[in-house]
Amino acid sequence: RCAAIRERMQTPFLGPDLRLRRTTATSKAFFLVLCLASATMFVAFVGRASPKARAGGLLAGVARPRAFTATGARQQAIATNPELANKYSALCDRLKEINQLAGVSSILGWDEQTMMPSGAAGTRGAQKSALAAVIHEKQTHPELGALLQELKKEREGIECDFAKANCRDALRDYELETAKSKELAKKEAELEGECFNTWISARKDDDWKMFEPKLKAMFDLKKEVAALTRPNIPVYDGALDAFERGMPAQRLDDIFGKLKTDLLPLVKAVIEAPELQIPDALSKAEWDVAQQADMCLHIAGDLGFDMDRGRFDVSVHPFTGGVGPSDVRITTRYNPKNWMEGIGGTIHEVGHALYEQGRSQDNADLPVSRALSMGVHESQSLLWERMVYQGRPFWDYATPIVHKYFPHTKDLTAEDFYRAVNLVKPGLIRVDADELTYPLHILLRYKLERDLFEDKMAVSDLPKIWNAEMKESLGLDVPSDALGCMQDVHWSVGAVGYFPSYSLGAMMAAQFYETAKKEIPGLEDHIARGEFGPLKDWLNENVHSVGSLYDSPDDLLKVVTGKPLDPDVYVEYLKEKYTDLYKLA
Repeated sequence: RCAAIRERMQTPFLGPDLRLRRTTATSKAFFLVLCLASATMFVAFVGRASPKARAGGLLAGVARPRAFTATGARQQAIATNPELANKYSALCDRLKEINQLAGVSSILGWDEQTMMPSGAAGTRGAQKSALAAVIHEKQTHPELGALLQELKKEREGIECDFAKANCRDALRDYELETAKSKELAKKEAELEGECFNTWISARKDDDWKMFEPKLKAMFDLKKEVAALTRPNIPVYDGALDAFERGMPAQRLDDIFGKLKTDLLPLVKAVIEAPELQIPDALSKAEWDVAQQADMCLHIAGDLGFDMDRGRFDVSVHPFTGGVGPSDVRITTRYNPKNWMEGIGGTIHEVGHALYEQGRSQDNADLPVSRALSMGVHESQSLLWERMVYQGRPFWDYATPIVHKYFPHTKDLTAEDFYRAVNLVKPGLIRVDADELTYPLHILLRYKLERDLFEDKMAVSDLPKIWNAEMKESLGLDVPSDALGCMQDVHWSVGAVGYFPSYSLGAMMAAQFYETAKKEIPGLEDHIARGEFGPLKDWLNENVHSVGSLYDSPDDLLKVVTGKPLDPDVYVEYLKEKYTDLYKLA
């Protein structure tokens, strides 16, 4: 099976050992990595609505949606009024066209990261710019705005909750797109390119002074954009709302404050405990990357990734892209010195991909089929990575598979693998952090970007404050700005407000998984036997196919788990797991 799949893969940029021969870096490279989903979600990711727009939305209350079938779905949604049905039909036609054009942009971006020759970067940039202009024109067309206003006035006549959500989110997208002038949008795009390229050079040379003025300009511009697009909420809430609707800074303060209070003593206890003993066969061996690729394809198939509607490739930064449920594209990477990088990255991206492949076909190319937020999408990748792959039952299934592809591990037990993938070791780099210390990296970035956005600190003070916070939270000395405040790409491309989504996603994952264990009899026994269908089907029904039906992640969590986001669930998950692993008193 793996050989057949690999034969279908196109990887001209790889050497015979599946290692990268060359890479390309462009000003927009990160967006495909950042979104993790398809470009259809990226259209939404540009911005979210103000509370005023949400209050005027078409979805009321939080409850299970009314029945919605594929056959005659549009007529069923608004059959009581043929004229209203025609207006909704016209809206859907416009929205689908916009989304399909965004899908073309997504494929151009995917190709840019995987297949495109490096010399084509200029041409590809021009192509994407031209396409973006066409999409923006259609997104802001006055006829679309007039149609949305008419549907808003007649919202009581719309019977289907999914149709209401489409109207709500389409209106939000329209208001956000039209709030910015063409001049401001152009300035934003240009600065993102300039700042990204400056960051590349400054990070390489460890030159903070080179990066500082561009970063200041970026924060100044993003404050302007947030104030224009979301004028009725605090400016940093506007930045957050672009990624996590319904999650203001005040709520994050409560969530993250409790998380830090509960997490720091646990981290301290684990660090002071005897280190887990990892066999040399796992920590010091060489791992053939071709064999890693075959093993990861094997496991991805068992998890439920559909290769008839997806594909695997290799890139410098793993990501999941594509254009919707029928075309989902994963990239990953393999390291001959670190086997966990390949399998862990693959399972993380498969989690994103299962969400994409499980999105509603009935509402294809419409806003309601999109992921509700970046945190919700991240919850799906982290559920499979943290709760499944880093869980003990998974290794009853996976240990014989690793033995098959890597015979040097034949004497290792499931317990050996379980300990290896959960080793806690504080480090400077966020993307390499273990599960337990990773939230501390996010809390640092949240605090600093909020202070920068609210003018409570100067950009020039960022390195000094960053280093002091790292020393306080993880006891680490930061030797350079490249390994400190310049390590992440997010701020350089204007993704201010994104970092909280990572830890919010981890908390949501714990809450979804806790509920899944209650509702799926013997779930972890299924996982131990390699039977992942029950969990995948449960997520398809409760999260993936629901998309953006509800107005916020809290509303989705209330419906699925019975309560809004509860950090206690996540903290208890970490305490139980690491108290057992490290034999804490």
